[in-house]
Amino acid sequence: MPTFRTRRADVLYPEDQYELTEDGRVPVTYQRTAKYQDGNTIDWLHEEDLERERHHALQSQAGTRGVLLPALDSAKMWFIVIATGVAIGLAGAWLDVLVKWLSDLREGRCSHGFFYNSNACCTGLDPGEICHEWQTWGEAFNVTSIFGSSLLQATIYVVLAVVFAGSAATMVVTYAPQAFHTGIPEIKAILGGYVFDAFLSPWTLLIKALGLALTVASGLSLGKEGPLVHVACCMAFFLTRFFKEFRHNEAQKRRLLAAAAAAGVSVAFGSPLGGVLFGLEELDAFASESDVIWRGFVASAVAAVALQWVNPFSTGKLVLFQVTFVSDAWRAFELIPWLTLGVIGGILGSLLIRLNVEIALYRRNSVLRDWPVLEVVCVSAFTAAVCYLIVFARVQTSELVANLFQECDPTKGDYHGLCNPTATGQNIFLLCLTAVLKIVLTAWTFGMMVPAGIFLPTIGIGACLGRAMGLVMQSLYRAYPMAWIFQSCPPDPSVRCISPGFYAVIGASAMLGGVTRMTISLVVILFELTGALSHVLPIMISVMTAKWVGDALGKDGIYSVWIAMRRYPWIPPVEYRDRGETGANIMKPLSEIIVIEDCVTTVKDLKALLVEHSFHGFPVIDSHGEFVGYATRQALAGGLDRLQLDQDTDRNKKCTFSKNRSRIPADERIDLEFTLEDSIIQLRKEVPQELVVNVFQKLNLRQILFTHSGKLVGLVTKRDIVNLMTAHFPHDAALADPPQVPHR
Repeated sequence: MPTFRTRRADVLYPEDQYELTEDGRVPVTYQRTAKYQDGNTIDWLHEEDLERERHHALQSQAGTRGVLLPALDSAKMWFIVIATGVAIGLAGAWLDVLVKWLSDLREGRCSHGFFYNSNACCTGLDPGEICHEWQTWGEAFNVTSIFGSSLLQATIYVVLAVVFAGSAATMVVTYAPQAFHTGIPEIKAILGGYVFDAFLSPWTLLIKALGLALTVASGLSLGKEGPLVHVACCMAFFLTRFFKEFRHNEAQKRRLLAAAAAAGVSVAFGSPLGGVLFGLEELDAFASESDVIWRGFVASAVAAVALQWVNPFSTGKLVLFQVTFVSDAWRAFELIPWLTLGVIGGILGSLLIRLNVEIALYRRNSVLRDWPVLEVVCVSAFTAAVCYLIVFARVQTSELVANLFQECDPTKGDYHGLCNPTATGQNIFLLCLTAVLKIVLTAWTFGMMVPAGIFLPTIGIGACLGRAMGLVMQSLYRAYPMAWIFQSCPPDPSVRCISPGFYAVIGASAMLGGVTRMTISLVVILFELTGALSHVLPIMISVMTAKWVGDALGKDGIYSVWIAMRRYPWIPPVEYRDRGETGANIMKPLSEIIVIEDCVTTVKDLKALLVEHSFHGFPVIDSHGEFVGYATRQALAGGLDRLQLDQDTDRNKKCTFSKNRSRIPADERIDLEFTLEDSIIQLRKEVPQELVVNVFQKLNLRQILFTHSGKLVGLVTKRDIVNLMTAHFPHDAALADPPQVPHR
């Protein structure tokens, strides 16, 4: 039986290029590639169709070409995946080294080399041994008085913080406004089909990387983990520009961006498996495609290998916060404080989200909107001045977390008296004070015009609270060793039973779960981050509790909230249940839809329609209301350009979109049938609303047409579904810029 291949109406085939149009003009090649503008959403069905045709064309080649071309195509894809992994691994290591040096520079310098950080300067010393090569600024300038030395130290500490943060804000505001914030909300929207190429440009990549190093080193309450996902995606996007196969296919490009995002998380936390699971759970990137999971797995592993090869911290390990506990066993009574930490994490996580939202709204509607650099300078000065007075807030959050996760060891130095049993009360107060301060600072900082991640500050807040809880339990055990609750512990209080360091891990997991609402990927990231594989179950319990409590206080995590406030067209992959509503409850009826009438609308009317309305597309109906098809504005504009219409003689010609045009003479019509979409989903308006939402979620559609007996009765777009899913959030679109092209 012969096989027939459909000729696509949007492609000018080689045999057609020498044919003239009906008016005797030479046709202009018309392609539907590279048609999306920033602010639009891609047509997944069309992009998948193009990819299938391309693969079919490669595999249909005769002889050796039919074998080599598909292999070469696959090699290009794997080159981008592996190159992205290597690049983000090297970039992450470079950022770690640069951040460490800049942050140490605020406190002192190495006597035998200005560009040595404190770790490199003090290499080879035994634990607890004093490093004389590392000098504070008072020692470097030979200031002998205690007051003068302290004043000099505090001044340099604050001034450098302001310089670093101010420089980063200036670069972002001046050269790449898209480089601000974490980037994960935008990446989630892009992977869902949103077009935002300016967000992934090489210039944004450069400013994001440099600004990230400066802001983290400035001591602002932010981290570099989330922004590294953005950096990785920028690298992958840059590499796709060298291969037309990926440059012209938006769906395939997003599969590569998903793999890059996994590599970014792998480098950020030293967590290869966590990176893959982050893409699966938080980015919803691998839900139905095993090949995308495989690419993410490879990219994540390659990035981790590159990071470990550079070995920026000279530990030879991927584990950033190696923890060692008194015992791998844990006792049943500890579930009480761990569940308490889960509840606290859920409550404070929701509080942090709400506080961040209110500050973002205030920033948008106040004078701060016009002075973003001044805001960063003032906040960095305040942060540095206040944190300098609190010993646990003075150091970088990564260093603080590393020490809070550690158990007290006589062979190692005591971290600011954290292991001093006579100062337990003071340490608990300082840890709680540090946590409260970081909640306020993080809520304000996350949203300023600087690159800023929220993972590490949240982990720091939870670690402070968890360590404080651990010290409380340890003090109770020492005071009442024979109490019934401590019966499973040794009766001698000098024998350690409770591990405050692990309580810090539990607190960090609970707080991070309360803010991001992550679950599986969060548990894996934390045990890869700390090496605490034997304590996975308590971590799971705390994360589960934090999510339950957080969901009871607010349905959305921090990233979903920012997506809603920025009004990105992203449909959350959550289960939706209607209350008996149908598609008719959310569709726009025909009376409210701008339509094109087949054989009635003239070229003049069509051009005026494209100028007056900025909708993504327009349904086409005939004079009886019968549905003919759906044409996008890009297809219509491109089709009119292709036909090379004369402004005077063709302006009154009728536009025809169907083959039934015999009643209009050939010299009085313009055939635009090729501008209609190939795949359009049509439903009846009586279908359950839940089904409509599920179809949008599963197929990544841009619109669904509702018809009855062949007649158009309504239309629902992706934006309508997004509005439906975010209707519970009172600040939807509060931070959105006026779009030039609506997300329809």
